[in-house]
Amino acid sequence: MQSVTTSQDGEILVLSVNNPPVNALSWHVRQGISDGIEQGLKDDSVKAIVIRCEGQTFIAGADITEFGKPPQGPDFNAVLNTIETATKPVIAAIHGTALGGGLETTLVCHYRIAVPSAMLGVPEVKLGLLPGAGGTQRLPRLVGIEQAAVMTSLGEPISAQKALDTGLIDKLAGEDSLAADAVAFARECVAKGPRHTRDLPVKGDTSIIAKLEAENARKWKGFDAPYANLRCVAAAAENPNIEDGLKFERTEFLKLMSGSQSAAQRHMFFAERQAAKIDGLPKDTKLRDIKKVGVIGAGTMGGGITMNFLQKGIPVTIVEMVQENLDRGVGVIRKNYEASAAKGRYTSEQVEKMMGLLTPSLNLEDLADCDLVIEAVYESMDVKKEVFGKLDKICKQGAILASNTSYLDVNEIAASTSRPQDVLGMHFFSPANVMKLLEVVRGDKTADDVLATAMAIGKKIGKIAVVAGVCHGFIGNRMLSQRQIPANALLMEGASPEQIDNVFTDFGFPMGPFQMADLAGMDIGWHRDTSLEPTNVREAMCLAGRFGQKNGKGFYDYDEKRNRTPSPEALAIIEDFRSRSNMQKREISDQEIIERCLYPMVNEGYLILEEGKAQRASDIDVVWIYGYGWPVYRGGPMFWGDLEGAKKIVESLERQGVKVAESLKAKAA
Repeated sequence: MQSVTTSQDGEILVLSVNNPPVNALSWHVRQGISDGIEQGLKDDSVKAIVIRCEGQTFIAGADITEFGKPPQGPDFNAVLNTIETATKPVIAAIHGTALGGGLETTLVCHYRIAVPSAMLGVPEVKLGLLPGAGGTQRLPRLVGIEQAAVMTSLGEPISAQKALDTGLIDKLAGEDSLAADAVAFARECVAKGPRHTRDLPVKGDTSIIAKLEAENARKWKGFDAPYANLRCVAAAAENPNIEDGLKFERTEFLKLMSGSQSAAQRHMFFAERQAAKIDGLPKDTKLRDIKKVGVIGAGTMGGGITMNFLQKGIPVTIVEMVQENLDRGVGVIRKNYEASAAKGRYTSEQVEKMMGLLTPSLNLEDLADCDLVIEAVYESMDVKKEVFGKLDKICKQGAILASNTSYLDVNEIAASTSRPQDVLGMHFFSPANVMKLLEVVRGDKTADDVLATAMAIGKKIGKIAVVAGVCHGFIGNRMLSQRQIPANALLMEGASPEQIDNVFTDFGFPMGPFQMADLAGMDIGWHRDTSLEPTNVREAMCLAGRFGQKNGKGFYDYDEKRNRTPSPEALAIIEDFRSRSNMQKREISDQEIIERCLYPMVNEGYLILEEGKAQRASDIDVVWIYGYGWPVYRGGPMFWGDLEGAKKIVESLERQGVKVAESLKAKAA
């Protein structure tokens, strides 16, 4: 099958790109477009050329599988130059999406027509890059500095109507008549002749750039690509000669392309897609039909889990033991939806429709007709086994029984039923209606179709689902413990909570371990027996009534807006506990904090892989990016560990006295 075919409608030559699934700009597509343009220019019977695409979309971007490989076929910029300098009008006919290199292809065309449902954009910033084939220089000439700055730095696509309003396209086609409308439009363009984007003046001024940087300072902290995109847009305004701007863009593109951030973000692009694949599972595994869901527990987790399903139109029966708790949980769900509606995310009708799908109940028996039941009760094995024993008797045959446990043994929970093949873990992350990660925990006896169905339903409700094996804490929390233990040890050795947390936030985490402890609540799991001597700093804080953000004092002091400041009282408690533990205070470097807290996490990742508790290293990275705030521009702990170097990590771990995973040792050898 040819990637680009040609046909002629009177004096109009039509180039049709057909490179499923998204018509990516693979080398053979570039070759086909280049050959087609040359053909049209040589043929005197051709007066204008239309570039369109078969299938569901226009060119959706570059073929990123070619990144880093030896180049094949014509250079993309050379192809674009062939189009732009054509002596006959070239018209882009756009449907579906025109993204990245796809949009850059339309920018060198002389005219553009699109169906109303089309979306156009330059999302390269999300891969740590910029549109490096003239996108940052031609966009300002068509849509102006402001729109170009927004599109390149944020990476969000715009609608065809918005594109028409801003000058990105010239005309809207009929939704079902693009091919005919594009040819008719091309005939109109014959008399006008070519209109070269490069020759248009840059519109607007650069004041928007400082505004965007200020508005997104927190979101962009640590990222290189948004700022590089804005520098290039500014260069378009400063260089009337487009060739100067293109040189600047190329320099900035190559810096990003060769840097670790883009490598990390491209790694995560593929890792996220790979995570959805279940090794060893037949592709024709039939999924179970999930038409109704039950959730046990109407607290923070249960309510958040419930919202995911209601938002996708799936009815939910939510069960609590006490009416007051049930009413409070349902009230919080409604309050959350109404807050979203106030921001324009939902209409009041949509809120009522979602709430209409919710059935509150005080009886587990009301879960009898559910296809999937998710337990979100207190994190106690005895409590969970009791609940699953009851579900075993109540739920219909074929129903999937899932636990939202974050640590406990799913096999032991499954053994409390007569149907362990129908049991697995579905570990949501708090707040469950916001956080993207879902750890799907496969028990020893979990049936293939149960696992596949849980992964599919995770995708349906907008989660990034990752398969995990049964072990204490699964993937994420198991590795988290390897970070918390040394963080607490460093506190005792002389580092302050602020120093440790600042190392983490400078690394790119949204917060450090002690900020996180304050946010979660210091008193979670505390025995509350004030007659006992504290065995760790956290217990000492609780004895002093410092529970975290909930009462305005924990490792830090908090004002009414929950802004933190170092606490003299907390530091005194730490100092007192240290002295009573006969520990000497010493100076600790930021580098030691990184090595002591993050290297053991990488090591634990290797142990998880050795034990078969994760399918692949990239799955571990997905867990930490989407569940724990690991900075995406560092690519997850396993990718980052490779950047640091196995030899360096192993030497540090051995100095720390940590048992090193055999596979990590082998990599370092």
